[in-house]
Amino acid sequence: MIRALAAGLALLAAAPAVAQGARPPIVAWTYTVQAGDTFSDIARRWGVDMATLGEANAIPSPYVIRIGQVLKRPEPKGAPKGAPKALAKPSPSAAAVETPKAVPRPAPTLRPAPPARAPLAPRESDAPKIGWPTEGAVVSHYRDKVAGIPSNGIDLIAHPGQKVRAAAAGTVLYAGKEPERFGQLILIDHGGGFVTAYAYLGMMTVKEGQAVTKGERIALVGQSGEVQRPTVHFELRRNNVPRDPELYLPPRL
Repeated sequence: MIRALAAGLALLAAAPAVAQGARPPIVAWTYTVQAGDTFSDIARRWGVDMATLGEANAIPSPYVIRIGQVLKRPEPKGAPKGAPKALAKPSPSAAAVETPKAVPRPAPTLRPAPPARAPLAPRESDAPKIGWPTEGAVVSHYRDKVAGIPSNGIDLIAHPGQKVRAAAAGTVLYAGKEPERFGQLILIDHGGGFVTAYAYLGMMTVKEGQAVTKGERIALVGQSGEVQRPTVHFELRRNNVPRDPELYLPPRL
């Protein structure tokens, strides 16, 4: 049982030494702990008591040591600090003890760098000149995973009651509730196959079939669908194929 523990992580000084009479004294000023060693046995082989050896190596009682740990021999009592350390000559009967090299610990594994985002596609020249649907910071971008699903648009964090505006002039195709994810949803047709979508809304202020101008209020920020805080989800599609809205939106100062 003692050997099984010693081959694992730690050795306790209280464990009985294994074949004490068969192990020679330690003549070096440092010693690397090996399988089968106990703290008391190392102290005996160095000719010091456990308390002195523990103090010299900052190891408190119960003197737990590990395989591969390097211990240093205490300074002889009465020796001046900084005096050169003379190695004791081994007796003729004592076999030379080779100090095994400590096994280096493996370098920590670094978290891999996030994959680079795909290069942005060119903006289509016949696309409508759209504006930001509301104020607020973008908290998720096109193709970021939201609830484990790649997003087809962007999410903006907003304040309750804040205005949501039409990104460009067009006609309201849909204004109602999407029951699965997006809650209150508005779709606006801008011609040329381009449609914008606004989701997670609060109160809607437009109806289906209504013509709207760019920047006109179409809803108020709220919290509907799967979101846990007031958010506006915004998409731009052409012929129902999602586009990255940030390619078409003007830069913010």
